[in-house]
Amino acid sequence: MTDPRPTRFDLNLIKVFLTIWDVRSLTVAGTRLGLTQPAISHGLKRLREQFNDPLFLRVGNVMEPTEAATRLREPFEAALSLLEQTLQDSGSFRPATSSRGFRIAMTDTGEFFSLARILSVLEKQAPDVELTSFRVPPEEMESALRSGQADLALGYLPDLEQAPCQGQLLVTDRLVCLFREGHPVLAEPLTEERFVRLSFLDVSRAATGYQMGRTLLQQMGVHYRVKARLDHFTVVPEIIRRTDYVAIFPQSIAARLEGFATRDLPFDLPSYDIKLWVHDSFAADPGITWLRGVIVSALTEDTRR
Repeated sequence: MTDPRPTRFDLNLIKVFLTIWDVRSLTVAGTRLGLTQPAISHGLKRLREQFNDPLFLRVGNVMEPTEAATRLREPFEAALSLLEQTLQDSGSFRPATSSRGFRIAMTDTGEFFSLARILSVLEKQAPDVELTSFRVPPEEMESALRSGQADLALGYLPDLEQAPCQGQLLVTDRLVCLFREGHPVLAEPLTEERFVRLSFLDVSRAATGYQMGRTLLQQMGVHYRVKARLDHFTVVPEIIRRTDYVAIFPQSIAARLEGFATRDLPFDLPSYDIKLWVHDSFAADPGITWLRGVIVSALTEDTRR
């Protein structure tokens, strides 16, 4: 009897499979891969026909893998990694003539810290290269790097320390209190009592360094007055410039602002490392290797000045 399953296999289906595995949602998988949900559903249908198994079953709002899918995951990851490595080894990258697009996952604090310096180099060395920055939740960062949704990730990402990823240190940062120049509190030392009486902007909750500091203060029982909660980091300096509001802020960025003052927090909070991350599967890609060198050089040289 003839096996009805197709003898040819579309390698693009491996990415569909691994993305569904990572996010457990057809809608989110489509967004991750830049495909419509019907296209993802069609890809899953082809996978099911190929392997004669449902592979993923809906349980509530989650697509849970079957035993067959669990067995396929590891060889699929190995096959994708081998294919990507082969393509990388056979290629080359010429920044002066390339029109390649790169995607870097970062928060708006990361954009503020890095993009102007990165783009000033790209403008000279690779005028036709395109760069896209976008946000990825920290808990999804490894899968975004592994799937190729993000070529690189920039930020404080401690979860990647144990992942198959490589990180290069850009700066060791710390949190400070940001004021406008002439703020009345600046005339006196910033004690714990004065700190908790200040009016704070709550900002950049997507930034992991800020989240870490905020969580530690809560654990220490420090309750400070939040008078405004903002979604976007970039508006904070302008609000502080015009008011007596203050903010807990990364020192690396506060140091680049004019017309502001900073004070050390009256609490013992740890510093944190901002790194540039790449997945092991893409670490040898000539274009990504070049871009990593550009970013590390631009950001670390600037911090040493």
